[in-house]
Amino acid sequence: MSILDRALAAVTPPESEKDRAEASRNARALARPGDWLSLALDHHDMIRAALDACRRTRDPADRAETLKRLAQVLIGHAQAEEAVLYPALDRAGERGDAGRAYGEQIGAKVHLAEIERLEPTSDNWREKVDHLRSAVLHHIYQEENDWFLKLREEAEDDPVWLADRFREEFERYAGSIRPGQMSAAAWSRTEARPH
Repeated sequence: MSILDRALAAVTPPESEKDRAEASRNARALARPGDWLSLALDHHDMIRAALDACRRTRDPADRAETLKRLAQVLIGHAQAEEAVLYPALDRAGERGDAGRAYGEQIGAKVHLAEIERLEPTSDNWREKVDHLRSAVLHHIYQEENDWFLKLREEAEDDPVWLADRFREEFERYAGSIRPGQMSAAAWSRTEARPH
């Protein structure tokens, strides 16, 4: 087990699936259609579906494809948060949360790069995907349960500007993926795959 694997294991999410679902529902209740929070929550849904697809797939070619799709949405989302939402969180007086958020995303990107270099047929591939899933789901929980709620309350930035910039940064990396394209149901449909 690598140092990164041990670090990710050390932050095994203390929250339950029920806690995660409740945090997501509560955050969704505060979001408005098209605002930055609803966009971030849509991305979180896509990331969860992509992580689940990576865990389910057995065929090596499918594993490589699902990992590419996960990377597309996960990195696009991370880039948008790092360029737009975390600076806004910092400006809102939540410097510690912003710093933790950046650090966790760096760890996830490093872990994703390690998985990309593994042979998709190896047992280690699935183990590392599980570690990444745990870390990412915990990060999402922190955002939905705490960090983004603070940002929504305390943000000095214009919410329309935040939404526009967040969308722009996501699409710069990930393209114009929409939630239905990355839903759990879409993973098995060939037409939903990006070309």
